[in-house]
Amino acid sequence: MAGLTGALRKVLLAPSFASVRFAERGFQAAPGPTSTRLEAVPQAVVAGFEWGVEAPPAWELEARLEMVEPELRGFAYEGATMACTVLDVMPGGRRDRTAELLRGPGLPHLFLCYIGIGFAMARLPRPLWKKVLPDLDGVPHHPVMSWLAVDGYGFDRAYFETRRWVDEQREFEPYPWLGAPDYFPRAADQGVGRALWFIHGADPAAVAEAVRRFPERRQPDLWSGVGLAATFAGGCDRVGLTRLREAAGEHHDELALGSVFAVKGRAHSGFVPTHAVDAAAALTDLTVADALDLADRTEPGGDAGATPAYEVWRNAIRESFTVRERRLSA
Repeated sequence: MAGLTGALRKVLLAPSFASVRFAERGFQAAPGPTSTRLEAVPQAVVAGFEWGVEAPPAWELEARLEMVEPELRGFAYEGATMACTVLDVMPGGRRDRTAELLRGPGLPHLFLCYIGIGFAMARLPRPLWKKVLPDLDGVPHHPVMSWLAVDGYGFDRAYFETRRWVDEQREFEPYPWLGAPDYFPRAADQGVGRALWFIHGADPAAVAEAVRRFPERRQPDLWSGVGLAATFAGGCDRVGLTRLREAAGEHHDELALGSVFAVKGRAHSGFVPTHAVDAAAALTDLTVADALDLADRTEPGGDAGATPAYEVWRNAIRESFTVRERRLSA
C-alpha cells in the first residue's frame, strides 16, 4: 500500500523531468549549454521530490541527496523539502518530516528548503498552508527567511502557469504569512522575477524586457528576483551580467539586493560556485566576503511594526546601494 500511495503522490503532485524542460514549457530559451545547465536546476528539484515522497528513513534520504554535485545539491534538498511538506500535511502518519530535514542535513540549504515549502504550497489548497511552516525555534534565520517560501510559491506559479502569471500578469491574493498579508504578493513577485531568468534562458535583454512589461510598482520586486536567480543559478557570463545591470537602470539597487541574498544563501550552504562570485562582482561591485559582511551587519533583530523583518533586512541592503550610487553620482 505504501508503494501505491507514493506512486499516486508522484502522479498527482510532482512535475516530471520532461515537464520542466524549457521546450516542453514553451520558454523562449535557445537550446544550448546554457539552457541545459539551467534545466538541471528544476530537474534536481524533481529528483529530490521523488526521493523524498517515497518517505525513506532520514539517513537514506540524506545519503541520496548528498550524492548530488555541490552546485545542484541545494536544489535537490528543495525538492525533498517539498515532498516532506506534502507528507506532513496529509492526513495520518508523521508530522515532523520537514522539521527533521531542516534541523538536520537540510540546515545548510535552509534558504532553498524554504523555497521547497513554497513549491508544496502551490500544490496544496490554501486552508492547508497554515500547517506547512515547521517549528524551527532556535534555527538561525527562522522565521525571517521563511518569506522565501512565498517566493517559491510565486516562482512555481510563473514557471508552470506562465500565461496566467507572466503573460497576463495576474496578481497574487494576500495571505497572512507571518501576520503580514499585504506583503505576500510582493514576496511572490520576487519569485516571479526569479522565474523570468529561467523562462528567458538567462538572456539579459529578454529578461529586462519581460520585467518592463509589468506595472512599474511591481518591477522592483521582480528585479530583486532576477538578481537572486542570476547569482544563485548562473547562466550568464560577465559581459551579459554587465548588460543586465545596465538594463536594470534605476532598479539596480534591487538587482544588487537579490544578488547579495543569493551570495548569503550559497555561502550558508558551504559552496559558492565561480558563477556566483562573478555575478556578485558584476551586479554589486562587491567580493563574496564583502557581500556577506553587508548581509550579516544589516540583519535585523525582529519585526519593525507592520513591516516584516525580512523586508527590513532587504531595505537595509537596498539602501546601502542607493547611498553608494548617490555618492558616486554627486
